Amino acid sequence: MSGLITGDFTESDEPFALFQAWLTEAEASEPNDPNAMALATVDETGLPNVRMVLLKGFDEKGFVFYTNTESNKGRELLGQGKAALVLHWKSLRRQVRARGPVTLVSDAEADAYFQSRPRDSRIGAWASQQSRPLESRFALEKAVAVNTAKFAVGEIPRPPHWTGFRIAPVSIEFWQDKPFRLHDRVVFSRDGDGWRKVRLYP
Repeated sequence: MSGLITGDFTESDEPFALFQAWLTEAEASEPNDPNAMALATVDETGLPNVRMVLLKGFDEKGFVFYTNTESNKGRELLGQGKAALVLHWKSLRRQVRARGPVTLVSDAEADAYFQSRPRDSRIGAWASQQSRPLESRFALEKAVAVNTAKFAVGEIPRPPHWTGFRIAPVSIEFWQDKPFRLHDRVVFSRDGDGWRKVRLYP
C-alpha cells in the first residue's frame, strides 16, 4: 500500500493503511478497548440510534463487528442496510469516521469468530434476548445457568440469530486535534475501485 504514514498523515493516500497505523498506536496508548466504536443506525422512520460496540476486524472490504440480529441494532441494520461509525482515541486526540452500506459476513467468518470467543461469552449469546424487556437480573442468570447446563459438554454452536456485519465505507474521515481548534481533517471517498482524497477545513 502506498502513502507514508509516519510524519504528516494528510499525505497518506490509502485509508486502510492509515487506519491500521492509527489503530496500532491506539492499542499502545488507550487505557482500554482501543477498538471501541460508536455505531449509528436508523430505524424504519429514519430516527437514529447510536451505541458502543467493538470493532472485530477490518480490511479493504470494510469494518466488521458482531451482534444479535434480533436486537434493535440488528433489526435496523437488516432493515435499512446502512450504518456509520466513529472511533475516538482520547489519548491520541484522534478520531476516524466512516459510513456506508452494510452486509452480513459469511457463515464461515461468523462461525470462526464465535468459536474464538471465551466460553462464557458464547453461553451469553444464547442466554441473552438482546434489547428485549428483562424482568429481573435473576431471570438473566437463570438463562445463563440453563444454557451452561445445555452446553456442558463439547463445542457451543453459534446461535442462528448471532452473526457479523460489515460496513463497506463510501467515505472514511481522519481527524487529528491541533491547537486553537485548527484541526487536521482528511476525507477519503470511494471513486470507482480507488479513493479520492480531500482535505477539509476544521
